Amino acid sequence: MISEKKLEKLEKSRVRMTMTVPVDEIHSVYDSMMKEYTKSVKMDGFRKGHVPAQVLERKFGESLRMDAMSRIVESAVEEGLKESEEKPLAYEPPTLEGEPEFALDKDFIFSVTYDVLPTIDLPSLEGIEISLPKVAVTDEDLGRELEAIRQRNAIVTDKNGPAEKGDVVTLNWTELDAEGKPVSGTAREDFTFELGSGKNLYKFDDDIIGMTPDSSKTFSKAYPADYEYQELAGKTVTISATVTKIKQKDVPALDDELAQDVSEKYKTLDDLKASIRSQLEEALSNKLRSFKENAVVNEALKRTTIEVPESMVSAELAMRWESLKREMGIESDEQMEKIAEYSGKSRQSLYEDWKPSAGHAISARLVLDKLIEAGSYIATDEELVAEYEKQSKEMGISADEVKAEYEKQNSVDYLKDQIKEKKFFDSVLSSVIVKDGEAKTFVDFMNGNE
Repeated sequence: MISEKKLEKLEKSRVRMTMTVPVDEIHSVYDSMMKEYTKSVKMDGFRKGHVPAQVLERKFGESLRMDAMSRIVESAVEEGLKESEEKPLAYEPPTLEGEPEFALDKDFIFSVTYDVLPTIDLPSLEGIEISLPKVAVTDEDLGRELEAIRQRNAIVTDKNGPAEKGDVVTLNWTELDAEGKPVSGTAREDFTFELGSGKNLYKFDDDIIGMTPDSSKTFSKAYPADYEYQELAGKTVTISATVTKIKQKDVPALDDELAQDVSEKYKTLDDLKASIRSQLEEALSNKLRSFKENAVVNEALKRTTIEVPESMVSAELAMRWESLKREMGIESDEQMEKIAEYSGKSRQSLYEDWKPSAGHAISARLVLDKLIEAGSYIATDEELVAEYEKQSKEMGISADEVKAEYEKQNSVDYLKDQIKEKKFFDSVLSSVIVKDGEAKTFVDFMNGNE
């Protein structure tokens, strides 16, 4: 069908394919299409299958030409791509460029554009140096985890006395206007939180302290211009609050009995402490490994150039939006957009905020895939079996059940990719130069405050 084809490389890994379809091919497609219509169309005054082509052309001429053009474009693009090494990415189909002139009496020339995988020059990984933060699990970190366990095992009982920091209170509230009337849309009932946690929109913990069950109080609060919730930033609001319940927590002592309550595998408090410290150190080791892996990839990115296609970025942004919805338990886009508005954001502005990190994440994945491919790393059957065994111990199920679940989810190839990635990093990290960086606390490092 195509008599001529031309490919042009555009910015951001986009390609323009310009094709010429000769006039005789246009006649062939058009005539074939008209035969289809004349056999099937129904029109007043004519029997089905006996409507003359000239009548159809007079009545539907423009629509028929558009249909013919659409068929020709589809067939020509399919033929043009069949012989091209660079195929369009799956995120969006080839897009017709502009409004090409289409006529039945001359060759048809048109262009489509589409994104392709970026061309990546394989970066050298020689001489990579990593500055690794100095982090250790301390007694303070252990104590924080033990306190969290105490709080989780606390017994909560009703309290009739005044609310104190650490108590769990339930209250109703509403904002009041200048005339002391409730402000529409601000009322909240049966809100429960721990005093002192600050886990409420108005941060009115201190104002609730001292209140008793069934008591009410009206107070005003001023918020700075940089307050974290934009709807209150720079404003002074009056709030009417009624406490309905107060519960106090009876926190257990840090002793052998608590350790045994946590799990029957712990006989003493020292057993529990040893287990927690081991868990923290394993988490730290994994985080340090991840830090080094990210450092290697970031250095690789500095040593090459990647033009990330816009369609890949758009797909990544849409995936992050859906992920945020799932995390927040929200089903509809409309509801998610309303929640975003409470923080002064729109869906588009969130996308703009995410765009740099999305582009970096895609670039990192692309260069890592390229490096793993270049190293010819493979995942053997024995390594798959070993991974199933490892996960079975962690999950408390059999290795066969782990394998069956991967097969059910069609995720075996994903697991193989993980194995190949680990082998790549094992190899690269063995030759990386690691230098001591600045000291970090366990909490700051684990929370990503690096």
